[in-house]
Amino acid sequence: MKWYLVAGLLTLLTSSQGILTTLSQTNGGYRYDYATIPFLAEVFKLLVSSFLLWRECRGSSPPRMTTEWKSVRLYPIPSIIYLIHNNVQFATLTYVDTSTYQIMGNLKIVTTAILFRLFLRRKLSNLQWMAIFLLSVGTTTSQVKGCGEASCDSHFSSPIQGYLLGILSACLSALAGVYTEFLMKRNNDSLYWQNIQLYTFGAIFNMGRLLLDDFRVGFERGPWWQRLFDGYSFTTWMVVLNLGSTGLLVSWLMKYADNIVKVYSTSMAMLLTMVLSVYLFNFKPTVQLFLGIIICMMSLQMYFAPAHMLVDLPVTSNAAAPQTLSEVAVQRSPKS
Repeated sequence: MKWYLVAGLLTLLTSSQGILTTLSQTNGGYRYDYATIPFLAEVFKLLVSSFLLWRECRGSSPPRMTTEWKSVRLYPIPSIIYLIHNNVQFATLTYVDTSTYQIMGNLKIVTTAILFRLFLRRKLSNLQWMAIFLLSVGTTTSQVKGCGEASCDSHFSSPIQGYLLGILSACLSALAGVYTEFLMKRNNDSLYWQNIQLYTFGAIFNMGRLLLDDFRVGFERGPWWQRLFDGYSFTTWMVVLNLGSTGLLVSWLMKYADNIVKVYSTSMAMLLTMVLSVYLFNFKPTVQLFLGIIICMMSLQMYFAPAHMLVDLPVTSNAAAPQTLSEVAVQRSPKS
């Protein structure tokens, strides 16, 4: 399967997450325990991956599966990072408002590219760095409100702790993604076997979170497993399936593409969600939204388009023309 088809499907599913979650509310609130959604999504991903691995094992060539503890012990680390990240998110929201938090969340675009370069040793051209910077500018522009809607100073009036925690949150989000890509590509193990290891620990950590929530309230509502499906509707199950399917697509991209593709998919999904909200929830479109979409599309074109679509290439007879803008930049750079 082509990576761009998977990335497009990821964009569609991610854009519908917020919409489905909103539709699952009743009178502005949740009738179900929202903490059960990630747990059931992990279970769904685990079941699907187990079935696909079973099918793979029945094939003519059995899949490669590394079972040594020194390999398996690496798979809880992404869940631990996400657990810390979730707590940092809550701490950040105690210092900054939601609008500022959303804007600061776009820092993960840049931090992902930086960690992508440092830890995975993946070289990006200057033009690709410019494209990533444009993507973060575009997503931020689409979220900024006009001075007539909110105070222009509100985004810069929070305590310094809020900004530091926001930066930490962006770094943790990027680190989790980059580390997951490292795990998926470190050997030639079956994608489904790697998924089983990831999602087993993910389900365990989410189960621990549910149990901890019960301890905090003294089991007033009973143990979590007795009310696991309380308040669930058809839309709620769609949220679970959507979240689980999105995770499976992300793992595929981590194995066969990279984090930058995922970043572009999720960023485009955010813009698509805003556009769909205009029709579904009477969201009023702004000039900033349209400017943000234009900037993001320019970034997408700059990062992925073939070179001949962006610049006029000299006609050469001795060598094939470069296929990407990155190759053009390398050829035109001065020799050391």
